[in-house]
Amino acid sequence: MEVKSQAIAFVKNVRTTPIDDNWKNIISNIELADHIPTEAFNHIEDFSHLEIIYYFDQVNPQDIVFSGHPRGNHNYPSVGIFGQRKKDRPNTLGLATVELLAHQGRTIKVKFLDAIDGTPILDIKPVFKEFEPQTDIRQPDWVTDMMKNYW
Repeated sequence: MEVKSQAIAFVKNVRTTPIDDNWKNIISNIELADHIPTEAFNHIEDFSHLEIIYYFDQVNPQDIVFSGHPRGNHNYPSVGIFGQRKKDRPNTLGLATVELLAHQGRTIKVKFLDAIDGTPILDIKPVFKEFEPQTDIRQPDWVTDMMKNYW
């Protein structure tokens, strides 16, 4: 089954290449696409955090993988693509929980978005505490090691 989506917004920031680390100081503006009315952002500032679903539009289809060592590091186990957050995924979708810093008109300013300048945004949802994990989060040690310089 084919699913079609249209960008509802676009990322504006200083990061132009998909580098895996040092996203902490990247502040992004998310600007609504022309076909989305401004009122789509009404009362968004009532929330501290948002979930951003975006499209890795620069992934080469030949780079898509279904398993491998995260970041090509053979010190980490070879895991399936659904056991890692690599951009070279079957549907090239990204998901980030961001901090909302400001809202002005057709633009929101966010922190902790690991998407490069021009990235198409497919959806934005407010974070509800009730949708957050209800139990402790568990992850392997290699993830903690890999992410030490991400933010």
